[in-house]
Amino acid sequence: MWLSRRILIADDDPDLREGVADLLEQMRVPDLSFDIDAVEDGDEALARLRQRSYHLALLDHHMPRRTGLEVLASLRDETLSVPCIVISGEATDALRKLALSQGARAVLRKPVDAALLRNEVVRVFTEPPFDSALQARLGRD
Repeated sequence: MWLSRRILIADDDPDLREGVADLLEQMRVPDLSFDIDAVEDGDEALARLRQRSYHLALLDHHMPRRTGLEVLASLRDETLSVPCIVISGEATDALRKLALSQGARAVLRKPVDAALLRNEVVRVFTEPPFDSALQARLGRD
């Protein structure tokens, strides 16, 4: 049984959006496929997250009109529960602490390492509240 997970990529760099989408599409995760949407700024990301149900959002820290952290804060304020991973070329310890305190599941440095991205995506989809049967198929308890 294949499970489809909807992922939103929000980044103002079209090459990065395309590259991350390609990495996700090339991932070989048992019983899991991805439906990927991409937007170029924080306001557009927040609008999409309000309109559709997503299983994961990958948010660039520095975007026009609203940063990734501002999107996280708005999601929290509106009680929209969407796991988020922040992506930044400046993934400092301070940014990591701040993003995690605001509800991000992880912070990844640009350029995004394919193995790290895969590990974080699998972790998001195998930790509660996601399907325990999927956890078993992926070898997680």
